[in-house]
Amino acid sequence: MEYKIHGDNLQFVEIILNNGEEIYAEAGKMFFKTDNINMQSKMTGSGIGDKLLGALKRKVTGESLMTTHFTVKNGNVGTVAFSGDYPGRIEAIDITNMAFLAQKDAFICAELNVDLSIAFQKKIGAGLFGGEGFILQKFSGEGRVFIHAGGDFYVKNLGPSEKIQVDTGSVVGFEETVDYNIEFVGKVSTAIFGGEGLFLTTLTGPGKVILQSMTLSKLRRELGLMANKSGGQSNGIVDSVVGSIFGGSND
Repeated sequence: MEYKIHGDNLQFVEIILNNGEEIYAEAGKMFFKTDNINMQSKMTGSGIGDKLLGALKRKVTGESLMTTHFTVKNGNVGTVAFSGDYPGRIEAIDITNMAFLAQKDAFICAELNVDLSIAFQKKIGAGLFGGEGFILQKFSGEGRVFIHAGGDFYVKNLGPSEKIQVDTGSVVGFEETVDYNIEFVGKVSTAIFGGEGLFLTTLTGPGKVILQSMTLSKLRRELGLMANKSGGQSNGIVDSVVGSIFGGSND
């Protein structure tokens, strides 16, 4: 499988499939495809019980009940592309002997041997105040997965015991060897007047982490401030933008 990620802050990934290759994607993420690409909605799993359990797990992580599978017709080479639902970037992650955890709506598409399941935050503080919630997406198995999040990405490989403190909600994902925790900012005056909130997310290595420069909560907040400051037709325009980004199309 070959791929190329196009664009800057409105990225999409173009994937070339050869005979015998198959990928699956979150429903509604396809951008375009050549006419020799076959697409079929499926529930993954070996039996009906396993399929239903997998569908429920996907629903809990914010995804649809079924995934869409893409293969090439008649043994040819075909192209299919995928994009996110809002401005942001796409990252390709190779899964081998180590699982990768991501925020619950990050999944775009993956090779067939990559398993998508759920993982729970083990620490109550991380689940309550970390911005990602108690439930994360977990990618395991072997193959390549593509994830999407807002703004630009900062990718860092943390060494053993190396720490980085991050604004809550700005963590896109991390390898399972990375310890994830929440810490109080320290001084009450800093928490109240610093503008960064009461808590910071602390990531401790070893392992790879991916951070995002713009979260959905920040984007909603800024658009909301624009709406409050505007009036008349301008207010309607902002509401339309908010609805198109977060509420989907009215078609």
